[in-house]
Amino acid sequence: MSQAYRSTLSSVTPFLGFAAYSGTGKTTLLERLIPNLTAQGLKVAVIKHAHHDFDIDQEGKDSFRLRKAGASQMLINSRYRSALITETPETEQSCQQLLNALDHDNLDLILIEGYKKLSYPKIELHRHEVSKPWIHPEDDNIVAIAANIEADSSLPQLDINNLEQLTDFVLSYLKEYQHQNQSDHKVNNDLLSPAFLSVEQAKSNILDSLTVSSNSVELSLFDAVNHTVACDLLSPINVPQYNNSAMDGYAIVGCNSSHPNYKVVGSVMAGHRFEHTLSPGEAVRIMTGAPVPDNATAVIMREQAEERDNMVQFSLELNEIKTGQNIRLAGEDLAVGEVAIAKGTKISSAELGMIASLGITSVTVNRPIRVAIFSTGDEVQAPGEAQKESSIYDSNRYSLFGLLSHLDCEVIDLGIIEDSEESLQQALLSGAQQADLIISSGGVSVGDADYIKSCLTKLGQINFWRINMRPGRPLAFGTIFSEPTDHTPFFGLPGNPVAVMVAFLQFVEPVIRRLQGQQDWQAEKLVALATENIRSRVGRTEYSRGIYTINHNGHLEVRTTGKQGSGILRSMSEANCLIEVAPDVENVEIGAKVTVIPLVSRL
Repeated sequence: MSQAYRSTLSSVTPFLGFAAYSGTGKTTLLERLIPNLTAQGLKVAVIKHAHHDFDIDQEGKDSFRLRKAGASQMLINSRYRSALITETPETEQSCQQLLNALDHDNLDLILIEGYKKLSYPKIELHRHEVSKPWIHPEDDNIVAIAANIEADSSLPQLDINNLEQLTDFVLSYLKEYQHQNQSDHKVNNDLLSPAFLSVEQAKSNILDSLTVSSNSVELSLFDAVNHTVACDLLSPINVPQYNNSAMDGYAIVGCNSSHPNYKVVGSVMAGHRFEHTLSPGEAVRIMTGAPVPDNATAVIMREQAEERDNMVQFSLELNEIKTGQNIRLAGEDLAVGEVAIAKGTKISSAELGMIASLGITSVTVNRPIRVAIFSTGDEVQAPGEAQKESSIYDSNRYSLFGLLSHLDCEVIDLGIIEDSEESLQQALLSGAQQADLIISSGGVSVGDADYIKSCLTKLGQINFWRINMRPGRPLAFGTIFSEPTDHTPFFGLPGNPVAVMVAFLQFVEPVIRRLQGQQDWQAEKLVALATENIRSRVGRTEYSRGIYTINHNGHLEVRTTGKQGSGILRSMSEANCLIEVAPDVENVEIGAKVTVIPLVSRL
């Protein structure tokens, strides 16, 4: 296998696909190939994609009859084999779900027939007489070509009618796959690692690599808003501090079955107490929040009472008066020593008020994250300068500044760095000495990579990835070493303005929130109905800028903001969400459900 392996599918067992147009003979070839592979001692599984309805059990058999009767899952078992038949009328299972369902403990190789539009390694099968175009020019996941004519390609070429040649290639592929899989588990510092990563794989790799150190500061309540609590904040008091009335009404003792009328012996307002002991047949007017008198067992709301000449009657039946009715007990909301605000909680207006209600005037929070930012490129100019020919004004630093400000970060602006190794090295060292995180934009695409590789590898440990997403495919992430013990995380984001913002939201924001102490933060995701066809390409995650609204039926609907080029900042300015189309979705049609990620409060 001369070509780098790449895939949006993941499996602990090696897998290889066979891609061809109908009529090429995929199934017939696999039928002949599998015995050759099993003769080598391999345990082989096959996943086949069918474009039509099918039945796998025979009409009249018990399993067929029970499934047709309405069983959504039918499990058949015998001494020799078992089968689980699952009805999927709503949504077809993805290839990844099928891979996950296999018993990998008893497999050496998985062969996949079909799914030719997915991004995973496959052999192209081609017969000249079928009169179909070649697949490999449009699919860079083809690892070899098996045909009965020669292709104009540098890929390995096999004779589709030579079964031994095909068997040998699959065996060599399996051996190299296993070798690559072992290598992928090592830290890869090479430039532009050939493996494409899914969004979730990249995010997981990044978060797993972080070392979060505790660096806290004590702030007054007004200064602490939007910061995260550095340690559990314990309540020094009971909340409520005393038994109090939940509403305006009358406090009584039990049920006065012998006296339908109660004598009103006093009143108690919030902030005051009734100093006497309440006796049966007596009532005290009481306001919401006021301490209930000693011996009082219930509060009857004012709307259910009629008072005349210091006597009060209640419209309730005696059996409707319950002990503890309308009384808030001391400590029922929060007891002394109980966690009031958990470590890692972001302090919003509600938390601020709650802390104040406990009589606390200051709180220990995580120190704001310091982030150094810079843009790269000789073609990039600062706003305000006379624009030079073939140059562009720098927008990325300003977008990043806004995004970071929403996250309450301290921003260190290192400006625009010229295209020289010395300047870039100085910027990175300066950022590492001043900041907790460094972000650059530009300079991480395939064409730029040779230029910055030597600089970054001298200063740290950097991975260059291509992410299966659009916009924002190129991404660099790693660590800059300013001192032997000082390790500063570094992000190299793409150069296109929208790609910068999308990559920030997907990868940088989770890192910042983790560094701020928010351990399990997740971006909010909703489901909406598409009101227009939304572009997508199988094999990568698409992020379109969108506007979601609530229709007259109360359902969420979403449309795009129009043109979706990665350089069109207006598409981001007008958006209130990102529309996320998963890698296994071939297209999103009008009326289809789609995931939306709200951007309110994040931009």
